[in-house]
Amino acid sequence: MSDISLLMAGVLATAPISALNLPEQPVITSDNPVQQSTQESLSQVVSPAEITPPEFVQPDITTSSAIKHKYENILKKSREKIQFINSPNLPELKDTQAVREVAQNQENTEELSLSSEPPDSNNQMSQVTSVSQLKDVQPSDWAFDALQSLVERYGCIAGYEDGNYLGNRTISRYEFAAGLNACLEKINEAIANNKINTVNSEDLILLQRLQSEFKEELQQLQQRVEAVENRTTELQGNRFSTTTRLFGQAIFSVQGTNSPDVDLFPRDGVPERQGKTNLTFTSSAQLTLATSFTGRDLLLTGLSAGNLGSNASLLSNNMGRLGFESNTDNNLVVSDLSYRFLVSDKLGIVVGTAGVNPINTFRGISPLEGSSDGAISLFGQRNPILSIGNGTGGIGFDWQISDRISLQGVYSAEIPSFSGNINQGGLFGGRFTAGAQLSLAPTNNIDIGVHYLYSHSPDGLLGSGIGDSQLISPFADATAFDTQAIGATVAWRINPNLQLGGWGGFTSSKPFNLPGSVETTNWMVFAAFPNLLHPGNLGGVLVGQPPKITSSTLPDGFNFPKFSDGGTAGGRSDTSIHVELFYRAQLSDNIALTPGLFVIFNPDHNAANDTLVVGALRATFRF
Repeated sequence: MSDISLLMAGVLATAPISALNLPEQPVITSDNPVQQSTQESLSQVVSPAEITPPEFVQPDITTSSAIKHKYENILKKSREKIQFINSPNLPELKDTQAVREVAQNQENTEELSLSSEPPDSNNQMSQVTSVSQLKDVQPSDWAFDALQSLVERYGCIAGYEDGNYLGNRTISRYEFAAGLNACLEKINEAIANNKINTVNSEDLILLQRLQSEFKEELQQLQQRVEAVENRTTELQGNRFSTTTRLFGQAIFSVQGTNSPDVDLFPRDGVPERQGKTNLTFTSSAQLTLATSFTGRDLLLTGLSAGNLGSNASLLSNNMGRLGFESNTDNNLVVSDLSYRFLVSDKLGIVVGTAGVNPINTFRGISPLEGSSDGAISLFGQRNPILSIGNGTGGIGFDWQISDRISLQGVYSAEIPSFSGNINQGGLFGGRFTAGAQLSLAPTNNIDIGVHYLYSHSPDGLLGSGIGDSQLISPFADATAFDTQAIGATVAWRINPNLQLGGWGGFTSSKPFNLPGSVETTNWMVFAAFPNLLHPGNLGGVLVGQPPKITSSTLPDGFNFPKFSDGGTAGGRSDTSIHVELFYRAQLSDNIALTPGLFVIFNPDHNAANDTLVVGALRATFRF
């Protein structure tokens, strides 16, 4: 495996280029001018499009087993499928997925390689100078003397890099012709160097007979070599760059919802308004440049544009959001600018001003993750605690401790480029997150990720963008919170066509200058069906609870669950349940069509709200 494969094996799918989303809460009119002023000033610092670039691609279900291969995922989860070899989902000269490798979703175990060697280096031939170098050739073998003669007299026998000759393997006439051609070249070289006495006359007669018998195969072999040389010359003369590869993805989608009645102020259980969205036809596109300077590093530059925005303001809750939202108003923005390099064979580092966050640094566990080819809902993408802080730029690492254990860590700020108010942005100001994930593979069929994150919020928003992300009443003065979150994600490959798994998450947030705390929980269970009805397809079923405030012990007037009824202490009295179905049909290596539907019972954790139904049809094109 090449060094660069350690950076990007399997997408550049996890892993996506960015999977960030600004928090979106129910539209609530605040009577507090201080809070409104803070929110307005923050919106002037940076536009949502600049903070929430669309995700490119993420690890596919077919490559999740690659996590357990030795050193295979050093800092490459986020682009787990960006290999530069042919793949089912990316064009040639391309991923991880990811860029793709990382990795877009490949049907084979794919790796990014900037070297000239094919990916399977274990099957490469190497010249031997003594028959003793061939581990599986013994003096008792019937062909030992013949091999010894060919090696020592003409040097035209090669073995595999693992030291084996594999003499019992059946070969074709073309393979034999290739070996014969190698011996002819060695003998011609000996003759040209005045070593004619080393060539036995009987061998010459035999070679002439073989040359005549395999004349047609030798001619075809020469033609193939010439064709490869011509193709190589053409590619070198027309390639985009000697160090950079270009990858692209486009998504077309049609989506809509029903029109549920909404109890915006849950005092009396009576709905005050109706949520309603239009049926929309939207698109997004992403171009990614992957550059390697040394073969052990990777500079990722992602450019994206799109016009699919969140439906949260129209539905008065954020539980109907889609996983492939990309609202830049069709303006081109930088969605990823990160540099990844190997410090050692087991340790990789990533640093960047965009695309560096827990989602893109931690290894992906869920087989249904992927904005372009996974679950259609935002909640169905991953454990929501991985999104808290809405980080964009920072630094991270991936350490392969052993074959089955690895550790990832990251520090990420929401607006690292902001040089104004320390409470709104900067590398160590505003909203930021620090966290780690321990990735385990106790067996060949089980992947586990254990997550821990610490996040600072200047305005009482977790930044996860789904479920109860707001921690304090909108009628109370804004205050900063520190949050600690723990959780885990598990995926179990029962067989090649069935995977089961789930996740759970818990957060505990303590405010500045106020007593008490706010706690939330979330959970999800899922079933994935790879190759459903046809190889390369993917079906998914998900059932879970979006983030919910289970306890809020702030002073009266500050608690969010009962903000419209005095803001007294307590958690949510009702529970939302998310049920989702989707099916990705892989129409070709580069085109996929995904219809999906998800239903939210008791939206916004309020039984007075009508059931929310969201449907979408997503078409993904990779080039």
